[in-house]
Amino acid sequence: QVRLVESGGGLVQAGDSLRLSCAASGRTFVSFAMGWFRQAPGKEREIVAAINWDGGKTYYLDSVKDRFTISRDNAKNMMYLQMNSLKPEDTAVYYCAVDPDSDRVVRLATAYDYWGQGTQVTVSS
Repeated sequence: QVRLVESGGGLVQAGDSLRLSCAASGRTFVSFAMGWFRQAPGKEREIVAAINWDGGKTYYLDSVKDRFTISRDNAKNMMYLQMNSLKPEDTAVYYCAVDPDSDRVVRLATAYDYWGQGTQVTVSS
């Protein structure tokens, strides 16, 4: 059974930083694409960042470029999202996801087979 567990969310003020973590278990994800998504109330789920199997290639949503950094530690089956200079519009539930069918950067949510339960990030102005 595949399991993804996010942690690190919380309530912060604009300009603060948070680091989200995603712990994967049940399978070895060393060769799989991974990504971070978010969903705000009343909005569709959107990709925030994605990373290929070895961390050498990444993708970022335009609005988070230069503020967020995605990374992974395959030895620990972990993925991270460092979020700096947070803005109120970053408020959402953040989800990590795995696409076991690709080792590349994957942007489409429909390509991901495994999802975590989500962690709430709230940024106050």
